[in-house]
Amino acid sequence: MKIAILCHMHHPIAEPFQGGTEAHTAMMADELVARGHDVTLFAKAGSRTKAGLFPLVPAEFEFIRTASSLVREQQRGFLAESVHHSIEVIENDDYDVVINNSLSSLPFRYLKQQAMLTILHTPATLADVTAVVREPGWTPGDQHSFVTVSESNALAWRELLPEVGVVRNGVDLDRWRPAGSSRRVKAVWAARITPEKGLHLAIDAARLARMPLDISGPISHAAYFESEIRPRLGRGVRYVGHLSHARLPRFLSSGTVFVASPLWPEPFGLSVVEAMACGTPVAAFANGAMREIVTPESGALAADVEAAPLATAMLIAAGRDRRLVRAHAESFSLDAMVSDYEEILERLVLPDPISAP
Repeated sequence: MKIAILCHMHHPIAEPFQGGTEAHTAMMADELVARGHDVTLFAKAGSRTKAGLFPLVPAEFEFIRTASSLVREQQRGFLAESVHHSIEVIENDDYDVVINNSLSSLPFRYLKQQAMLTILHTPATLADVTAVVREPGWTPGDQHSFVTVSESNALAWRELLPEVGVVRNGVDLDRWRPAGSSRRVKAVWAARITPEKGLHLAIDAARLARMPLDISGPISHAAYFESEIRPRLGRGVRYVGHLSHARLPRFLSSGTVFVASPLWPEPFGLSVVEAMACGTPVAAFANGAMREIVTPESGALAADVEAAPLATAMLIAAGRDRRLVRAHAESFSLDAMVSDYEEILERLVLPDPISAP
């Protein structure tokens, strides 16, 4: 199949990835290319995958959330024009199908005649998207299909869209595997450093559990880092930087326990599965998809969204059998994820068989 993948334009699809959506896009694109598909990524310049790249936004462009309202509106307009351009290119070429991995409402409005699979990576809180699908008379295209990454995330989307399936995220189990655990008891945390990821509570919990904590991830919210995280560093808590995917397996394997502290309805939590694939059990707040991913065999859930219950979960999770943790992670494979996508894409592209008279 000739496949166009429409990405969001905030960050390039390149290592070190800014978050789970970027990592997911790269894994999916590379696997589809490996399976013989002709794939083009419509993404920010600087993206690096095995797929062809149609760059839409300069690599140096950065959306400045602290800018004035006028500047932010201009930035949103620039990004919208980039998506409009990609839609024009797709419509004028002979793509069999589009994978909509963007955060834009425009594909919902302007790609109705195109076979399209939309993967919903966020909760149903994208104002532009929800505004379009709530418009009186709006319907999806005849060859449109929608999936999201967990059952918990599907609930709200199913109130807005006619049908939303679930294809759970997967990881490359050959890449994410145990890389030798540390003899020293310690916790690890890896994600975007933003308020909704709750790192400040993870640090407080680690201190209550008397476990050192190593932290990795991009500082995506500088003000939060300066006000809540930097003052908590030291005394056994280290920020080791934004590690590449080549270094992350050893980092995750080094933990006695991985801490996931989402304060929002986490749609999935790719780093949680990556940690489990490395054999590291997980302690997590029971928000969003955490109840689906973290089992008694692979970790422990905190009873409340507070530091003390999370500390208790860390101590419980640290006693899990790392071999069973890895075995649980093997149900989240990249191969299974992409096979599910392929099945949907083929169903969208191939016409219904004509019944014999």
